[in-house]
Amino acid sequence: MFDFLQDYDLLGAFWVTVQLTLLSAVGSLIWGTLLAAMRVGPVPLMRGFGTVYVNTVRNTPLTVIILFTSLGLNQTFTVTMGSDIIDTTNFRLAVLGLVAYTSAFVCEALRSGINTVPVGQAEAARAIGLNFTQVLTLVILPQAFRSVVGPLANVLIALTKNTTVAAVIGVAEAALLMKEMIENEAQLILISAVFAFGFVCLTLPTGLIMGWVAKKVAVKR
Repeated sequence: MFDFLQDYDLLGAFWVTVQLTLLSAVGSLIWGTLLAAMRVGPVPLMRGFGTVYVNTVRNTPLTVIILFTSLGLNQTFTVTMGSDIIDTTNFRLAVLGLVAYTSAFVCEALRSGINTVPVGQAEAARAIGLNFTQVLTLVILPQAFRSVVGPLANVLIALTKNTTVAAVIGVAEAALLMKEMIENEAQLILISAVFAFGFVCLTLPTGLIMGWVAKKVAVKR
């Protein structure tokens, strides 16, 4: 029944999906944290930029963003992302698009965590002479991260599933292979079941592990 799978690099396709997820997750966490800092910062211009960016990106379809990285950045502005190999360029552009999109959700999750930190702690930190950056990095963010492990897990799971959009610019991940297999094989239900099982294997452990971590690091109030 599964003999036709031997003709396709199923593990290789899911490995590309894993790479997209991990690289995009790291980039999104960094950029999302910076956006969150802008949104709660004292500089009006930075607050405005963070607000406009988050509201714009969150309401833009991911497909549009991914297509823009290929048609706009690559083909119009000749951005090659440091590579002349088209497959590598498309992969890096997909990571860029996923980071740009997912970081908006990371920002909002983290901002909700920042709002859970008692105002008195920030006031006490400023009273002993800490500046905004020190208050944010030493007092606020450590507690905020601990309180939003669960929401960040949901963002990570959504990111894993969103990597399928990278297929629209030719990234050889699981969704592109699935499309190829459906076109070549008369096994629609079986192929769909195989790929659904593959994504469950990627997302279910993530949810379980992050749920356990959330309980371990939860801030006791």
